[in-house]
Amino acid sequence: MAEHEHVRVAVVGSGFGGLGAAVRLRREGVTDFVVLERADSVGGTWRDNSYPGCACDVPSHLYSFSFAPHPDWPRTFSGQEHIRAYLEHVTDVFGLRPHIRLNSEVKRMTWDGEKLRWDIETASGRLSADLVVSATGPLSDPKIPDIPGLDSFPGKVFHSARWDHDYDLRGKRVAMVGTGASAIQIVPAIQPLARNVTLFQRTPPWVMPRMDRAISGAERWLHRQLPFTAQVRRGLLWGIRELQVQAFTKRPNELGAVEQLAKRNLARAIKDPALRAKLTPDYRIGCKRILLSSTYYPALAQPNVDVVGSGLSRVEGSTLVAADGTEAQVDAIVFGTGFHVTDMPIADRVVGADGRTLAEAWKGGMEALRGASAAGFPNWMSVIGPNTGLGNSSMILMIESQLNYLADFVRQLDVLGGRAALDARPAAVAAWNHRVQERMKRTVWNTGGCTSWYLDANGRNSTIWPGTTTEFRRVTRRVDLAEYEVLRPSAPASAVPDESAEAAV
Repeated sequence: MAEHEHVRVAVVGSGFGGLGAAVRLRREGVTDFVVLERADSVGGTWRDNSYPGCACDVPSHLYSFSFAPHPDWPRTFSGQEHIRAYLEHVTDVFGLRPHIRLNSEVKRMTWDGEKLRWDIETASGRLSADLVVSATGPLSDPKIPDIPGLDSFPGKVFHSARWDHDYDLRGKRVAMVGTGASAIQIVPAIQPLARNVTLFQRTPPWVMPRMDRAISGAERWLHRQLPFTAQVRRGLLWGIRELQVQAFTKRPNELGAVEQLAKRNLARAIKDPALRAKLTPDYRIGCKRILLSSTYYPALAQPNVDVVGSGLSRVEGSTLVAADGTEAQVDAIVFGTGFHVTDMPIADRVVGADGRTLAEAWKGGMEALRGASAAGFPNWMSVIGPNTGLGNSSMILMIESQLNYLADFVRQLDVLGGRAALDARPAAVAAWNHRVQERMKRTVWNTGGCTSWYLDANGRNSTIWPGTTTEFRRVTRRVDLAEYEVLRPSAPASAVPDESAEAAV
């Protein structure tokens, strides 16, 4: 990277959000951009999460870009290796390699109000950009809880998103801490190999059967020869999920019927009444992420698996002690304890117009205009920002909506002409966030009686979008300049101000 390189746009991250932003920029005629990636390859969370059994819980034909359909998905729910290969394919097909800067982790980015640009320090050098698109994603930085005594554990310790493939679990006593989307895939995968698996379960999840199957050669041939058939398939998958949204957002009591299906799924696999009781949630289904698996419960019923109905409290040598006093001797600890979602580390590295970091600005909770723009951080946009997450559909739909917003943001800067920046007005951000939070009050994520990673430290849901993907696409179709302050470079005191140098309001 050149020592003083300047680009029009710097995209941070090369997962679905970052690569999608890069493709959209090229489609808008913007070629002066870079994609800054901290790792040595693209893929984001689908590069980092390579644990045994890793797969997506959204159907393949819905978990892909609409502008880059893939007729050859091998399964209805694709595995990590296939999704990562798809992202590599997108990178090549759309000619993104020359724009990508690998091993270029962003250390600091600071807004220069005089030059109206972002000064960026990375692991591979410095550069500046007129516009920054932050696509680091909420599932990028693993979270390991602060467990007393963990540092003294003599065995192997790693997070599911940093799987140690050199460590052989065969014949080992393994502790799985957590019962989220990763854990329910890992446990069935390692259970046949390990001598014993001890699952530390703080809260049992609701688990529905995973209707996964191989996609036949005939189906793939049909999708290749008649692309509209894949579009129809995608449309049906999308439509079903759109119809489900009302129950999650407005009528959580209607989810009771779904709970009964989940309970029957549990009863079919778990015959032991004590274990079944331990695995039965006491909150409304949907409050936490609904998990899909047809192998999780059968694995838990195996004689070499122990379920501890309590979270891990402390570590004493090789002994793990749960909050209820249960002890387990283990050789390895695998943490499936999620990510820094509501306290994203990138926020500590972004310094805005008033000298505050984004983390400081978000001390009371993350909030951004239409999930994209934070007040005081001009020409800075997030992809998968605050309140853009989903509880029942594909995040690719939300990403593409935010890319529409990005495209119009770029167009508006072009229309303004000259040196210009857009800074979200605090009142507009507050009004947007107020509307979102008011709607959130009656959703299952706020009323379902659980504590989830959707909620921040203040108990506020700053993660989920309380509506349909159709509605989100509508509200992010255009940038409303009334919601932004237009910034211009400051004119020297001796200069005669002209129309182009004045700050537009």
